[in-house]
This record gives sequence, structure tokens and C-alpha cells, in this order.
Amino acid sequence: MNSETDLEYALRGKAWKVYWYLLKNGAPVSVREVQRALHFSSPSIANHHLEQLRDLGLVQKQDVGGHYVLVSEVKIGVFKHYVKLGKLLFPRFFFYALFSTVFYVAYALFLIQAFNRDNLFILLFGGIVCGIFWYEAYRVWGMRPF
Repeated sequence: MNSETDLEYALRGKAWKVYWYLLKNGAPVSVREVQRALHFSSPSIANHHLEQLRDLGLVQKQDVGGHYVLVSEVKIGVFKHYVKLGKLLFPRFFFYALFSTVFYVAYALFLIQAFNRDNLFILLFGGIVCGIFWYEAYRVWGMRPF
């Protein structure tokens, strides 16, 4: 647990942005690429944070070309709430919201035969659940570094 706390402490600020960029990119990146993508004022800032991630064991520097590659993914902080599909990162709540919304709409379109008190309760409850999931997905999406 202590190492997780130390890692969470080390992954803050610009180092967190660099880690997020590497996680999203999924391919080896150079210092200049990181500098340009994250709008750092100089390559030395990008290099410092890449070396910091390397010291933590999350990134490895390639011998040929000097590119940095992500070798370890950690699930700490806001990263616990994200799922990676290829190069895309989605909040976990996005899938819950999508799943509940699809079944909510399918129920509303295909399974309601008569509008009565029971169906009203189901529609109201389903709408609230979908709304909560979409709100949480939006909230977690807002926590990303950029």
C-alpha cells in the first residue's frame, strides 16, 4: 500500500500528464513529441518527466533512437476509473451508462404494451439510473489531465 501511495505522489502535475500521454499514445515517443504534445516550454522539461517515469519503472528508454515506451500500466488515482481499448481511454461509467441506456430504450420501444403505473415506475427508475451513470461518466471524463 505504501508503494501505491508513493507512486500516486510521484504521478502528479506534469508527470501525470506525460504518463497519460504515453498511455493514450501507446507507441514509442521522443522527448520532442512529448514537449510539443503537452506544450512544455522546453524539451528538458519533457525529458525530466520521462526520466522520472523511467526511475519509477513505468517507462523504458529504447537503445536505438532514444524513444520512450510505456512498459507498465498502473491503476491509481483517476486511472482506476478508466478502461483502455486500443489507443482510446474511456471512463468505466461510460459502459455502464451505454448498457443501461440501450436496455432502457429497448424496453421503452419494444416491451411496453400499455402505459400503466408499473411501467411509469420502471421508466422513471430507468431514466434516473441512466442519468446517474451518464453524469458519473461525464464527471470522471472531466478529471483527465487534458
